Amino acid sequence: MDEIRGWFAGRIPDDWFTGPITVAGDREELLVTGVLADVKVDAGASDAERAAARGSRVDGFREDTRPARMRIADDAEQRFGRKVSWAVTIGGEAHPFTTASVPVMTRLRMRERAVLDTLVDAGVARSRSEALAWCVRLVGDNEADWIAKLREVLGSVESVRRAGPKPGRMH
Repeated sequence: MDEIRGWFAGRIPDDWFTGPITVAGDREELLVTGVLADVKVDAGASDAERAAARGSRVDGFREDTRPARMRIADDAEQRFGRKVSWAVTIGGEAHPFTTASVPVMTRLRMRERAVLDTLVDAGVARSRSEALAWCVRLVGDNEADWIAKLREVLGSVESVRRAGPKPGRMH
């Protein structure tokens, strides 16, 4: 991910964000996030005024940078073979512009399908697909520490794999 982050850092104009970007990704998508300068409002401004000002800053950034972001994304998609999505953070709140909705094939047993069907029947989700996405978000939100530990361990495993024997080097 270091090479990808470096590539984006070299392509994104310095005046877009207040600091370094972050790049997260999986097999299908890269999400590039930068921090926007916070808005200047009166010290006594209401939460509604501050939220409106921040929302306006996000909307302006999104529209003003769209052609350049699309060129960068097109080049990155060619180079890295993944879709590129964009997000900004302002006042500690993330605002994703678009993210890929990628189909994932899964096999579920009757009991698991019944859970999804219950969520659909109850109006929590419009489809089994949406219900499954809801379940995944629920686990991600409620088990974030556990998921983070899993990712950390997987990172260590990947590091050990890279350091191990390479195909063709064994005799």
